[in-house]
Amino acid sequence: MKPPRIISAQAIDDRTLLINFSNQDIRKYDISKLLENPLFSLLKTPQFFKNFKIEAGGYALVWTEDIDISEYELWKNGDPLTQEEMNHDLEWSSNI
Repeated sequence: MKPPRIISAQAIDDRTLLINFSNQDIRKYDISKLLENPLFSLLKTPQFFKNFKIEAGGYALVWTEDIDISEYELWKNGDPLTQEEMNHDLEWSSNI
């Protein structure tokens, strides 16, 4: 089964992404475990972490040529959220 594509994504704090997928799934993804890998060390900087783009076609979140996270990783290892939980997280993040 192919993973769904990324429709939109938002950093809701310095370590967490909220991702909307093409199959209507909403997932919350914590990058903390990736930070153990030196390749992802730049993501420890909040300003850098929040400055990503969605790759054309929704196949990944991209920071640089070398730093990206695939739609498969985000979908498979992200925590599913309901619309209500997503609204709560977005409301909370806007108050930071």
